[in-house]
Amino acid sequence: MFDELHTQGTLDVQSFAAERGLDTVSVLGLFRALSAVEIVEREEFKILPGVHFSEAYRNKSFFHWLTRGSADLFRRAPEVVRTENRVGNFCPRDSAAIAFACREISEFCYDPWFWRTVQGLDFDFHVVADLGCGSGERLMQLLGRHPGTRAVGIDIAQPAVRMATAAAAAAGLADRMTFVQADVLTMAPVPAFEEVELLTCFMMGHDFWPRQRCIENLRRLRTLFPRARRFLLGDATRSEGVADRDLPIFALGFEVAHDMMGTFIPTVRDWESVFEEGGWRLRSKNSIDIAVGEVIFELERL
Repeated sequence: MFDELHTQGTLDVQSFAAERGLDTVSVLGLFRALSAVEIVEREEFKILPGVHFSEAYRNKSFFHWLTRGSADLFRRAPEVVRTENRVGNFCPRDSAAIAFACREISEFCYDPWFWRTVQGLDFDFHVVADLGCGSGERLMQLLGRHPGTRAVGIDIAQPAVRMATAAAAAAGLADRMTFVQADVLTMAPVPAFEEVELLTCFMMGHDFWPRQRCIENLRRLRTLFPRARRFLLGDATRSEGVADRDLPIFALGFEVAHDMMGTFIPTVRDWESVFEEGGWRLRSKNSIDIAVGEVIFELERL
């Protein structure tokens, strides 16, 4: 719906629903709800962008993360918050939906700063690895911009690895890409890791924490990737000094979701306090802060 309206500038509900096999009454109901908060304007079945449409379109992937990727977490909140239930995999999420949302979030929250950082590297890399690679989009773009390079993607979620593997094959990159299904926090050494010179990790660094475990994980990455010269670490950070009522809606949802999952979200200062102990030197910091305190740290092996 949003893509059609963004591309065409107008939309007829009846035609739109008929062409896509959708229930007209349901679709109209959704547009009525969007009209009520001025995301669209509605004249019977004719839909036009509203005053808040551009903002909603830009942020749609955040809500995909919340309402699709994390739907079960919020649905089961009454059970999740009970201490007796917080064992094992007590907060299942839709990993494919998370990967899809993160790909879009990355495009406008991280990519412009990421590419500037890559272009500013003072060495040529031949093998890159991405921790928590999701759909593999970042790796495929890197290979497209750097002919002759190879890539290794690591992700804990089997659906994400399947999606990335299929995407690499469709792009004709299967011979240059290797995907490993593993938990970054506990994975064993793999021969492909030994050649990696550039290490990247986006939107999962908070899983390294709490503090002492984060330091140990940073040290462990040095061992797993012995030739890695740089580590580009991009992630959301917890807000500081902001009243509850002033938190943007997605920042609030993001922090509440991770609180319920028992996942600590570090602040920028928290991150900066662990790098040297973890065996890395902070070369540069890109403070992005579009929605959830996004930042990219460029780290160099000590």
